[in-house]
Amino acid sequence: MKTTTKFSTLHEATNQFLYSSLSKSLSSASTTKQLHRIHSIIITLGLEKSSFFSGKLISKYAQFKDPKSSFSVFHQVSPTANVYQWNSIIRALTHNGLFTKALGFYGKMRKLDVLPDKCTFPSVINSCAALVDIEMGQVVHENVLKMGLGSDLYIGNALVDMYARFGCMDEALKMFDGMPERDVVSWNSLISGYSANGYWVEALEFYNMSRMEGIMPDSFTVSSVLPACGGLVNVKEGELLHCLVEKIGLHSDVVVSNGLLSMYFKFNRLVEARRIFDEMVIRDTVSWNTLICGYSQMELFKESIELFMLMVNRFKPDLLTITSVLRACGHLRDLEFGKFVHEYMKKGGFQSDVTADNILIDMYAKCDDLLASREVFDRMMCKDSVSWNSMINCYIQHLNYDEVLKLAMVMKVDMKVDSVTCVMLLSVSTQLADKELGKEIHCDIIKLGFDSDVIVNNSMVDMYAKCGLIKDSLKVFENMKTHDRVTWNTIVAACVQSGDFTLGLRMINQMRTEGVMPDAATVLGILPMCSFFASKRQGKEIHGCIFRFGFETDVPTGNAVIEMYSKCGSLKNSIQVFDRMKVRDVVTWTAMISAYGMYGEGGKALRAFEDMKATGVVPDHVTFVAIIYACSHSGLVEEGLACFDQMQKDYNLEPRNEHYACVVDLLSRSGLITKAEDFINSMPLKPDASIWGSLLSACGSSGNILVAERVAERILEQKSNDTGYYVLASNVYAILGKWDQVRMVRKSIRARGLKKDPGCSWIEIKRRLYVFGTGDKFFEQFEEVNKLLGIISGLMAKEGYVADLRYVLHDVEEDEKRDMLCVHSERLAIAFGLLNTELGTPLQIMKNLRVCGDCHTVTKYISMIMQREILVRDANRFHLFKDGTCSCGDHW
Repeated sequence: MKTTTKFSTLHEATNQFLYSSLSKSLSSASTTKQLHRIHSIIITLGLEKSSFFSGKLISKYAQFKDPKSSFSVFHQVSPTANVYQWNSIIRALTHNGLFTKALGFYGKMRKLDVLPDKCTFPSVINSCAALVDIEMGQVVHENVLKMGLGSDLYIGNALVDMYARFGCMDEALKMFDGMPERDVVSWNSLISGYSANGYWVEALEFYNMSRMEGIMPDSFTVSSVLPACGGLVNVKEGELLHCLVEKIGLHSDVVVSNGLLSMYFKFNRLVEARRIFDEMVIRDTVSWNTLICGYSQMELFKESIELFMLMVNRFKPDLLTITSVLRACGHLRDLEFGKFVHEYMKKGGFQSDVTADNILIDMYAKCDDLLASREVFDRMMCKDSVSWNSMINCYIQHLNYDEVLKLAMVMKVDMKVDSVTCVMLLSVSTQLADKELGKEIHCDIIKLGFDSDVIVNNSMVDMYAKCGLIKDSLKVFENMKTHDRVTWNTIVAACVQSGDFTLGLRMINQMRTEGVMPDAATVLGILPMCSFFASKRQGKEIHGCIFRFGFETDVPTGNAVIEMYSKCGSLKNSIQVFDRMKVRDVVTWTAMISAYGMYGEGGKALRAFEDMKATGVVPDHVTFVAIIYACSHSGLVEEGLACFDQMQKDYNLEPRNEHYACVVDLLSRSGLITKAEDFINSMPLKPDASIWGSLLSACGSSGNILVAERVAERILEQKSNDTGYYVLASNVYAILGKWDQVRMVRKSIRARGLKKDPGCSWIEIKRRLYVFGTGDKFFEQFEEVNKLLGIISGLMAKEGYVADLRYVLHDVEEDEKRDMLCVHSERLAIAFGLLNTELGTPLQIMKNLRVCGDCHTVTKYISMIMQREILVRDANRFHLFKDGTCSCGDHW
């Protein structure tokens, strides 16, 4: 009996030793080979169905990423009612990312009536979270509550994390608040949930609450809070967190350091970001990507490429790094390095995805290698809408519209066209001013259901307007259910482009009624209308809005205000705006020079030109047009010619037709007709109608018949579609009394389907605009105006006025010619203004055509007789009439 007891005790001790030895060997196994050897021993000893060893083996194979072996071990013990073995296989599958299978085993376990325990649920809950299976997650949560495990810390942490990953932060917070016990994992789950879902304010609030609760943050806490600091650009909180990281020694954690790196880039603190990177003991792909992408996002593209070269020598980049560098190459237009990176991708065996290929297409396009873009596109096995749109955009950038339309046709067959494609195709129609193409695209947009897309509609409004179909543009606008600021800006610009400024102003008022706040683009759309109508009052109101909305520092806006005031008859205000501008570009200076030129202040224009050069602003082609124009309208011939010479000698600017036209105007306006004609004949460019027109206009005024006839013939030879040049030739023939030629030119105008713009003038009185056409009889106070003009004619005759009948462009009797001169539109507007304004107050008249010589003389007489200042803006410039003289000095 004693012998049996001793043997039993010895056997038990031996088994205990064996179990302990095998358990230690399993735990310490560091290779698959060692694990297989221990597994063999367990089978040899007949212990493979032991719940303890089978569970251990399942877990250990999972650690070695060998879920098949974990399955095999579990199947050998199946069916089993042992919860430990079920927990082991569910945990193993979850650990290896086989979440669906893990939930499948949980379902089988429940069907076999194996009761889960508190160790089952964390893995099952994690699988639900990973699959974003909200329905299953809620079922599992109910199972937890039914089993009375809701107060378990680990299960509670898993549930908080699960709801956070579902984006159900209210549920996550409810779960967190109901936990009787919390640890750092509980807080981390909640904080990371808020941070990952973009609730950065809440993430910081709960982080600070955790600190008040005495929770010591770990690397996971910090990694969750850093994105919140970066997202909120909360520099103070970010710096405090960085100090804490240094204090508790978390800076050596690569994930934490990567988070700090990303945060400082979001703060635009490049120096701190680079210091953190340089001090990192361990760097991973994320570290390099964060640095390279950060430099690229800050538009430090060259530095981004240099960092990539450093990375390649020490660390293998991934596809994210490479695509970031390819973007940088595109921005720098560095084709050579772009090709190097592309070749590196091929040699490195990188599997280029659709995103990477799309970036390659864009990079090659920006580097002007359209062929390489197309090669990348053609070899893509899988193309998305971005691929097609990128390729279409490449052709648009290179103005290859035929290929755009061909590619779009193929795209319609291969895949569904999206709204971006429609917008790009509309831009092609706009560029080509092809209204038929535009209408075809409009039909496709309706069929595809994009006619409710605001961006698409905005593009259609713009397209129709630029194709000259303002009615269709308005129809699209009116059918839109919603209008954004871009919509309003587009329709206002459309009205400006079509010349319908009255409608444009109505649109502005409607925009304000609907409560849409204007931006700088709106202002730039409104100001040209004020300029056209010379509506100083409305211009001042808009200037006030510019101050209210804070646009006064915007340089293009300031430039537009200068131009608006100059065209509204207020040179003084233009100068004030110019003087207040802290930043001035070439457009600013050019606008000011042009303003001086319009008012005949050639000397001041030249001084502004010199000041511009002294400040280091380089004049461009437009500047030289403005300064030569200014000299022309002030009789500064030598100065104007000197400016023309400067273009090539000092600034290497090749003169264009408009510069030659200005010089011709400069010479001929000062009576140097022969010199002007010689200048045209010596031009390296073929003179166009604008150049001959400048000379012809002066010939008519000077009465140089021989040159006038030669030049008129030259103009008619041009066969221009601009009616103005034909009208000019006709007018000169009329002034010279060549009525047969007048009739011939007018017949030619009709035959070509051209129309002459009727002369009109307008005046603004008490916020109302009054418009008068030449010979107009149908306006209020016509009788009073006609009577006043008769009285003024008598007074002018006493002062020595004799009508210049050359400016009547019709072959009629002299008495009839005098009557026709009396009803020119500017005279009607002046007389109306004299009747409806207080004595002594200045008048401002606008005219769409050039003031004729006789009206210019008459206005000088009226200013003297009526003792009024009269400011007249014609198609060329301003004339300030005062005491019988004009500011132009008869140079107009």
